[in-house]
Order: sequence, then C-alpha cells, then structure tokens
Amino acid sequence: MAITKIHPIKSTLENAINYITKKDKTDEKIFVSSLGCVPETAHLQFQNTREINKTRGKVLAHHLIQSFYPGEVTPEKAHEIGEDLAKKILGSDYEYIVATHVDKNHIHNHIIFNNVNSRTGKCYRSNTKSYYKIRNESDRLCKENNLIVIDEYYKSYKRKFKTRGTSWYEHEQSKKGKSWKSRLQFDIDRAVRKAKDWEDFLKIMESFGYEIKQGKHISFRNKEKQKRFTRSFRIGEDYTEDRLKERIEEEIKTRSSRPKAPFKRVDSVIDISSNNKIKGSPAYKNWAVKHNLKTMADTVLEVRKEGFKTRDELENALKENANKVQELLTENKNLENKIESKMQDMENRHTIDMYKHIYDHVKMHPKDTDFQKAYATEIKLYKTAVSEVFKTYETLPTGNQLLEEIEQLEADRIAIKKQLEHSRKEQNKLYQYKKNYDTYLGKEIERY
Repeated sequence: MAITKIHPIKSTLENAINYITKKDKTDEKIFVSSLGCVPETAHLQFQNTREINKTRGKVLAHHLIQSFYPGEVTPEKAHEIGEDLAKKILGSDYEYIVATHVDKNHIHNHIIFNNVNSRTGKCYRSNTKSYYKIRNESDRLCKENNLIVIDEYYKSYKRKFKTRGTSWYEHEQSKKGKSWKSRLQFDIDRAVRKAKDWEDFLKIMESFGYEIKQGKHISFRNKEKQKRFTRSFRIGEDYTEDRLKERIEEEIKTRSSRPKAPFKRVDSVIDISSNNKIKGSPAYKNWAVKHNLKTMADTVLEVRKEGFKTRDELENALKENANKVQELLTENKNLENKIESKMQDMENRHTIDMYKHIYDHVKMHPKDTDFQKAYATEIKLYKTAVSEVFKTYETLPTGNQLLEEIEQLEADRIAIKKQLEHSRKEQNKLYQYKKNYDTYLGKEIERY
C-alpha cells in the first residue's frame, strides 16, 4: 500500500533537491533518476524555465512523497513505481527528479518537479482534483505490482460515513458538545435547512455570528470563539462549497414537495383564574374569554376529526403515542449501536488487509524473531482485528458486504427518525388538546 502526500516548495529548492538525492539515503545515488534536468543542477534548470516563460508566483516546485508499507516492496520495485508515477502524472512536460530512500525500514519515493510546464509555460494546478489523480494512479500502479491497495469499498465508506480526523482535544470537546468544529457543522446544517438560496445561506450564517471568507475554499470564523477561519471542507466532504450548494437545492426541492400538516394547529387556552394581567385589565379579560371559547371550539372540532368521542379516549391515545415514541427511541438507539459495530467491523477488515502480509511472513518464517520484534505492534493489531471480526462472522466479510450492511442500517435509521419526528408531532398535538381540556374544563366556566 502506498500513501501519497504533496506540498509546494516556495524557497530552499536547492536544499530540498540535495536532501532527497543524498548518497546515504539512495544507496550511493543508485536510486536517483530525472527527466529534463540533471539532479546536481536541477534547481538552476527549474529557475531557467521560469525565467524563459516569465513566470511569477511564489511556488518554485512541488514535492510529492510516495510511501510504501514496511516489507511490501523492494528498493528496485519502489523506484520503478516512482518513475512510472512521475511519467503518468507529468509526462515530458515538467522537469523532475525521482529519488527512492532506502535508509529506513519503510521505503519511500521523493518526486520533486518544476511548477512550470516547460512546453506551455503554465503553472501546475495543485488542487483536490489533481491530488486524486495522483492517488488513483499510485493505487493503480500498486495493484499492477501486486501491492496492497485500500479496498474501494472502504474508500467509499470513509467518504460517506467519516469526516476528516480531529485532534484529541477536539474529540474530547465534541463528546462534551463544545467542539467548535461540531458547532460549525451543526450551524451549517441548520442554515442549509432554512436557506432559500446560496446568498440566503450566507446571511443566515452571519446571523449565527460567523464571519465568512470566500475564495478558493469558503471559510467561517465564530467572531466570539475563534481567532482563525476554518475551511468548511475540513469537517467533511458534505461541507465543500459545491456540496453545500447542492444540499441547499436538495433541501428546497424536499421542502416544496413536503406534504402540509394533516391537522390544524390549535392555540393554547389561557388560564384566566391565575393570570395576573387579567386582574388589572377588564378589556384583556374580555378578549381572553373570547379567545378561549374559539380555541375550545377549534379543539373540540379537531378532536372529533381525529375520532375521539371522550376525554378518556384522548388520554389513552396520548399514552399509546408516548409508548410509540419510546419504542422508536429504543429502536433508533439499537440501530445506532449496530451501525457503530458494523463500522468497527469495516475498520477491522481494513486492518487485516493492511497487515496480512506481515502476519503471513511470520507464519512462513517463525524463527525470524527480529522481524517479529520490529512489527510487534502491527502483528498484535492484526490478531485483534481477526479475533473481533470472527466473533460476528464465520468467514471474513468483504468490503462490499460490510458497506451494504452499513448503508442498509443507515437507511433504516433514517426511516425510524422520520417516524419518530411524525410521532413527536402527533404527541405534541394530542398534548395540546389535553392541556386545553384540562385548563378550560378544570375551571368554573361560570366565573367568566
């Protein structure tokens, strides 16, 4: 399995090239190759290409790192994969150097390439799209060379059900309901549900106390609690600007197709006997009496529409509804626990995929104690993951199977939440009817 990272070089280009081509790291420079330049003078050639094309900007080059898991690839194969990756993503349009470091137990490639296209004179566009191209190409090459590749269904699971990692502090604060990322996520979700369009969404976020900065990525800052802006995409793929706009459109369509409430909203009866305002205002008392008469007339009419003939029937319906709400809450909690358990199975499956080759090496070479000591943590993680998975499954589940199970459970949970929302509305309605009866009929109406 290869993990890729890329970052820009804005200064000290010569130092960066000298570092990746060190003799002690590349086996006396055996594992160093280049295209369109000579490693010893590459920084000057990069600069010359910039000057010829009159390029401005701070970025001089890009540094791509491709790391392999310990023990899964030879230095020769790693360097070959690095060269193939550079050729695929850069072609012959960019000057580059490929260096494979073999001085540590995890072999990794360094690729430094010019920011300026030597053919067109344009700068390399480093963004999410270009990074995914690099990562996908790296995965393809790993698969072709029989190296470990993260299961596509695990990737899909991470995209759908996981957000970017948080720090320990963020995790602890989130559990307490104080995380500023959790708060931002909550407020964005609220604004999406309310917004009429994108501009309205921005106004709502401002009304929630956020300062907004728009650019390549939209960012938010809580004026009272944050010193720095937070890019919304950092809390999950559902929070990129493009995705937020899509969600607003989806919410507007859902809102327009949502059926109207099947019952009339009934006001509350005013308790005239204990209302201090009524004692000092005959006019208000007169209005309250009329209000109560109309409210009770509406209540009786709605209760009859519901099919309740007596107050006892209304109370029984309220009790039944309360039991239904409790059943749904219990069912929702059970589904959440099942989803959490399946997610852990997915993580365990991923751990097994990552460390299986290490465990296989141990089985084939049981006397290789040095290897076992070097990878003791990975071996322990593998054994634990296997033990946990086989508590539930007789055979190792596929990533596809687990993803389908999680998606089905999530669909069931969403359906339960909709039922719960409906039952709570029904409960509030019935409670309002009963409250009106108790307030109105529990007093001596003759006093009015």
